[in-house]
Amino acid sequence: MTARPTRLIAALAAAGLLASLAACSSSAAEEPAADASADSSAAPAALAEAPELRLGYFANLTHAVALVGVDDGTYQEALGDTTLTTSVFNAGPAAVEALFGGAIDATFIGPNPAINAFAQSNGEAVRIVSGATSGGAQLVVREGIDSPEDLVGTTLATPQLGNTQDVALRAWLAEEGLETSLTGGASDVTIAPQENSQTLDLFKAGQLDGAWLPEPWASRLVVDAGAHVLLDEKELWPDGDFVTTHLIVATEYLSKYPGTVKKLLEAQYATSEWIAANPDEAKTLSNTVIEKLSGKPLSAEVLDRAWSNLRITLDPIASSLQTSADHAVAAGTSKETDLHGIYDLTLLNEVLAENDQEPVSDADLGASEK
Repeated sequence: MTARPTRLIAALAAAGLLASLAACSSSAAEEPAADASADSSAAPAALAEAPELRLGYFANLTHAVALVGVDDGTYQEALGDTTLTTSVFNAGPAAVEALFGGAIDATFIGPNPAINAFAQSNGEAVRIVSGATSGGAQLVVREGIDSPEDLVGTTLATPQLGNTQDVALRAWLAEEGLETSLTGGASDVTIAPQENSQTLDLFKAGQLDGAWLPEPWASRLVVDAGAHVLLDEKELWPDGDFVTTHLIVATEYLSKYPGTVKKLLEAQYATSEWIAANPDEAKTLSNTVIEKLSGKPLSAEVLDRAWSNLRITLDPIASSLQTSADHAVAAGTSKETDLHGIYDLTLLNEVLAENDQEPVSDADLGASEK
């Protein structure tokens, strides 16, 4: 067996994967197979696995579980003979478009694009199979803006029309009595969806008044461009807990290759456990990967600030999803949708049980409740 990095061995061992990998490499001649009919407790048939898994994620710290696990080899190691191919996106709608177009099989993504994908396909195309991150989104603004009333006449950026931060901003402004437009019409506040890197440049140039952004971009505007926080999104949620990133899989892929999806979740579990045990090293590795993907690392100050705003969790915090859906309807970026069936946490809860962890809830929005 090829030697593995110490970090990878520890991560895989934490998820209970080394034993299964070793078993796969054992010779069948060393131990003859038992007659399954003679033992009713024989192991169930292996779940079907795919030749390839095409996985999407973003170059954001809110996707740290993908940044770390893909880069250090944990994901490919867990997938075994399944080839891992990755694609990096700026925001959720682009990732959904790729999934609908058959370019990817699964992606880490925010709640609102996942809801839109579910709605646009009449509940057929995607399933949420795991959480990834909570927190890490803020409305940051220029000097002179200290209250919602000060936002009248301003221009605020979001990562993409209909993405999670775009919906959150529109919904919050509406609650504050401020009108926005999806088409550029008359409004109290102009919202400009665009690439996060462009937002930073335009804010520095004085052409934007602020932005609702995920980490590390919120921290980049604060540290690198002099913005200040008008609102941390966690202030809007009970106990500050809400889903920022979760993992969705094409329903057809999940149905056809549950074995591959389970191995993906095992890799995610291993990575999240390693991050929890090694936060400083994980933070540094995430920054290294961001540099590879974007061409520039985060400063130490930005990295520390952004990382402190996140919580890595496999719990999808399903209780927050309906509220996100209601916000999208109110903002006009999504139609009203029955979310029952959007979650399938069966494989995730199997992985958690195999590692002596408590199951996570689908808030009665699982496939079995549909």
